[in-house]
Amino acid sequence: MISRRDFLQVSMAASALVGASGFGNWGRLAAQQALTQDQLLQFDTFGNVSLIHITDIHAQMKPIFFREPEINLGVGENKGEVPHVTGADFRRLYGIEDGSPSHYALTYNDFSSLARGYGKVGGLDRVATVVNAIRADRPDAILLDGGDTWHGSYTCLKTQGQDMVNVMNALKPDAMTFHWEFTLGSERVNEIVEGLPFAALGQNIFDAEWDEPAEMFKPYKFFERGGVKVAVIGQAFPYMPIANPGWMFPEYSFGIRDEHMQEMVDEVRGMGAELVVCLSHNGFDVDKKMAGIVKGIDVILSGHTHDALPEPVLVGETIIVASGSNGKFVSRVDLDVRDGRMMGFRHKLIPIFSDVITPDAQVSALIDEQRAPFKAELEEVIGQTDSLLYRRGNFNGSWDDLICDALLSEREADIAMSPGVRWGPSILPGQDITREDIYNVTSMTYGKAYRSEMTGEFIKVILEDVADNIFNPDPYYQQGGDMVRIGGMAYRIDITKPQGERISDMTLIKSGEVLDPAKNYVVAGWASVNEGTEGPQIWDVVENHIRKEGTIRLEPNTSVEVVGA
Repeated sequence: MISRRDFLQVSMAASALVGASGFGNWGRLAAQQALTQDQLLQFDTFGNVSLIHITDIHAQMKPIFFREPEINLGVGENKGEVPHVTGADFRRLYGIEDGSPSHYALTYNDFSSLARGYGKVGGLDRVATVVNAIRADRPDAILLDGGDTWHGSYTCLKTQGQDMVNVMNALKPDAMTFHWEFTLGSERVNEIVEGLPFAALGQNIFDAEWDEPAEMFKPYKFFERGGVKVAVIGQAFPYMPIANPGWMFPEYSFGIRDEHMQEMVDEVRGMGAELVVCLSHNGFDVDKKMAGIVKGIDVILSGHTHDALPEPVLVGETIIVASGSNGKFVSRVDLDVRDGRMMGFRHKLIPIFSDVITPDAQVSALIDEQRAPFKAELEEVIGQTDSLLYRRGNFNGSWDDLICDALLSEREADIAMSPGVRWGPSILPGQDITREDIYNVTSMTYGKAYRSEMTGEFIKVILEDVADNIFNPDPYYQQGGDMVRIGGMAYRIDITKPQGERISDMTLIKSGEVLDPAKNYVVAGWASVNEGTEGPQIWDVVENHIRKEGTIRLEPNTSVEVVGA
């Protein structure tokens, strides 16, 4: 008798053959052929339940350019596994033609030239069009927001997230979970959540004092769809007080809490759930491990690590879906649920090509209304760039090279540090740099640029600690984003070594001298999680630097030697 896992694998293979991932049609179109909205939205309706997933929007309401990572290394069991495959290797894995729309959407190669041909991506008015089209086909589809929504732009910072709340409410999600939202401060988060017209979920959000589930955030929500009882369980980012300032939300604690997740799965199954969906902000590798531990989850909608995968990944009997970031993609998952079990599925990762998809007029007007009070500030040109500015990559990105240059010059430092966050759109060579562009890669509620003295030994401790957050072989100990970006200093990293032994050959670039463990160096950085950090705001530091430079020209960054990749 065929097992359910084998049945799902057959379902997966059949989906790939008929192009249900979306790569059977538009994915192999030649670059010169015109895409159409109908091609992007084409889907063979399947089963009796539809899920719509968006995640990691980072307050990007308007179309943007966004380059996928060049380097995304996996370690341990995940070495060489998706999503740790990039560029040409990724295209070969999924049969993507060079120069095709999917080449542009999903990999980094030839980004600038392809971007000029295919245009910008995202825009929540285009996302609204896609969501509405899916609902027209499947009116009771469940729209789920994976978090990192109320953070990441000038207007979001200035309105304390209200602009995104207003626009997302117009899309009518059914539930969301959380991460960067908490950096607005718990008082503001509670205020917004109390007024949300949909469910705010997080089975792992606990009251820190009593170590019990927080009343503000429910662990799950039931939906009746297609004659099926669906339970959606929320999973907020587990490492909030480590990656972000815990003093901003002291009454809450987090953690993966997979034992409690198992209790919630068992509880909803006992209440008659026929389909169990986890709306997660764990990150993809953490979701894979959790899927192997917690039994009874049918679908994990994965967020946090910004991965965009054209096919789900199967772990045991659980499918894991990754839907990208910055409003660049929407995932549709159709499920066949019979006799209380998921028997099959179809999936499509829909790229939001903003020049192809007609914007929803109502949402477009609402977006413009949110931005109108800030129009002049947003559009002010600060400088230009001759270099492609992008953020993603394990070790560096040109946006952070620019930020580090600004810290070195404006703060008169020997060494600069910029956090390895994944959010932030790209800017093509030849484009203006506006104030909005700067805030898109720097805006946060703890953005002060510090200047302090650190010993060479302490700098190594910082690098080792961050490296372990990324390259610990156990995904449950991977608590960071990408590697902290360094300006003014070069180093060597062996990602195969244990904690404390990965970093070596630390040298000052301007002099070539090896860092002395006992000597003090002036270090400038930003986004410290420490309360009471002093200094100018990072966006002002970067703006001042760009104004002085006029036109930004960056040389390729070769300061990090990577071993063991």
